[in-house]
Amino acid sequence: MEISKRLDLAPSARRRLRELLETMETAGEIVRIRKDRYVVPREADLFTGTIQFHASGAAHVLNEEQGEADLYISAENTWTAMHGDRVVARIGTDRKPPAGPPRPGASARREGRVIRILTRANETLVGTLQKSKNFFYVVGDDPRFVHNLYVPEPEAAIGARPGDKVVAKLEDWPSRHVNPEGRVIELLGRAGAPGVDILSIIRKYRLPEKFPDDVVAEADAISPTVDPREIERREDLRNRFILTIDPDDAKDFDDAIEVQRTTKGWSAAIHIADVSHYVRPRTALDREAVGRGNSVYLADRVIPMLPEALSNGICSLKPGVERLVFSVFAEITRQGKIHSVRFGRSVIRSAARLTYKEAFALLQKPPTDEVSTRVHVAWELASVLRKLRFQSGSLDLDFPEIKVWLDAQGVPVRLEKVENDISHQLVEELMLLANEVVARELKLRNQPTVYRIHEDPDPEKLAEYREVALSFGLKAGDLTRREDLKRLLASVKGQPYEYAIKIGLLKSLKRATYSPKPLGHYGLAKPDYAHFTSPIRRYADLIVHRSMERQLGLTKSGPSSGELTSTAEHISNTERIAAEAERESTKLKKLEFFQRQVSTRKGQSFEARVVDVRNFGLLVELPEFLLTGLIHVSTLDDDFYLYDTARSRFVGRKTKKTYAAGQTVQVIVARVDMFKQQVDFKIV
Repeated sequence: MEISKRLDLAPSARRRLRELLETMETAGEIVRIRKDRYVVPREADLFTGTIQFHASGAAHVLNEEQGEADLYISAENTWTAMHGDRVVARIGTDRKPPAGPPRPGASARREGRVIRILTRANETLVGTLQKSKNFFYVVGDDPRFVHNLYVPEPEAAIGARPGDKVVAKLEDWPSRHVNPEGRVIELLGRAGAPGVDILSIIRKYRLPEKFPDDVVAEADAISPTVDPREIERREDLRNRFILTIDPDDAKDFDDAIEVQRTTKGWSAAIHIADVSHYVRPRTALDREAVGRGNSVYLADRVIPMLPEALSNGICSLKPGVERLVFSVFAEITRQGKIHSVRFGRSVIRSAARLTYKEAFALLQKPPTDEVSTRVHVAWELASVLRKLRFQSGSLDLDFPEIKVWLDAQGVPVRLEKVENDISHQLVEELMLLANEVVARELKLRNQPTVYRIHEDPDPEKLAEYREVALSFGLKAGDLTRREDLKRLLASVKGQPYEYAIKIGLLKSLKRATYSPKPLGHYGLAKPDYAHFTSPIRRYADLIVHRSMERQLGLTKSGPSSGELTSTAEHISNTERIAAEAERESTKLKKLEFFQRQVSTRKGQSFEARVVDVRNFGLLVELPEFLLTGLIHVSTLDDDFYLYDTARSRFVGRKTKKTYAAGQTVQVIVARVDMFKQQVDFKIV
């Protein structure tokens, strides 16, 4: 090898050189262009990164250099890449910016084509087994996998039949012009059978179902009560009136709060479960926690980061029992300025456990007892912090969520819209306060940790988003300016298309991730931000707790900068996977709920808002369920409707009845396509 000759390496060192080159190639630092020739990607117009596909078949290769733009790949240039693969692409001709007058921030976008697959993200495919006249094949659940997977007839031991949900292992795929091949390795159950849908998601995202025996044994060995000797080493707050506020069905309670008025403003104490006391580095518990990265909240279950003995037991801040916590104490002025802050390890005994609904009810009327008084005082502080945060440039991207209620068989029986009301905002602002002051402390002390970062968006993505806003008839200035972006968000508040506009903006912004570098948080407009308040369900928070332990001199050891880089990348990835799995499980159950409206023939009517009108029909949103769907023009059967292109509306030829954006209509479900994840409606 020429490199080893140039370096005058001994034969014994050549193997290590080959291993180093393979590692650098996998990492994308170099690219092999011939059998024994390597180049630096940038110098050869090559681009290395993770490819993410869109429903259209096109894709982007994500740039691994922070602040740099991604590379667009058209559907015909994706070669045999699949979603999540690490690939090498050759940069080609730039795409032109949108037609029309130049927009602020608009520019040509680089386009490329995939020339090599470095590593496959998925060795398996989850889908439905089908059979044609001559062969078997698997139709993938993920619409981004556009090819059918040819498989031989499943082995008798597996017992899969056409119509079953299966897991198939992919074999080599040499060309995009032929279908990939594989073999069925696991039967999940009959498509549509109870529980099979969520099990398919678990397999698709390779989520763990059980904890290893050594992890369970280590967790079970921890005492379910607090050691009295540990209490003596901590600040004793057991006589303080401390509250927890969580969702109705919460089982693990990470955080507790206490806010009191002072002569100058407020005294706030935020107490976070001291998971780091129980989960020590380089133990089986720690190894499993970092591997999982975070808990996953699917529609019918939680896949926790920590075993139940910790997550629902000794670490959960249940009322009336002693618990170890990491505390943040802050003195805040009436204007919302932080006067002083300190940190410490404490022991508490929560006085009351409230749900968000209970806290909201208390805030709707004057306080009458200790609990309601404490909640009102906490909201006084939180409302001041919230107002100050938005004045400082934070973006208002809050919107409701949909809670799917299931019966014992996992069948969706009710959808509940959960608003981000003042009870949620109360807790949110106090958690943001704790996260910010902890990040600031660690940054000032140069203490290695992982920060929660949200980088500035790409100007070209904001330019594309501006076109979307204009299509809704909205006034949009230069969206690279924060004030113009805030003005746009304020203008859609309460409008029928508010949800669509906010979701569109979220897709245009970069994804928040973890990094050992304090790069700030664009969405929150905070230069210092870390995750500290949920160590039961996020490994990032556990790292930050350990960093704070080291900062306070409670331990001499702590995470090093070197290991934090790879860990931050790993937990950013597990968070993304969890978010996709959670979103898919909720959407699947929402679709099943509407599908049952058709199959049971007891369909109820729903209120829908027309958000857009196209020549083929009305695009509507059900505001109570945050679901969009289509009313096809062919179902408007009370008249013959003509499409008015100039005004983007339908007009009845005889009745002159019109349908336009912004109108409210009553609809019933006409059809549900579970594969395409689409719902069609019909006007009542």
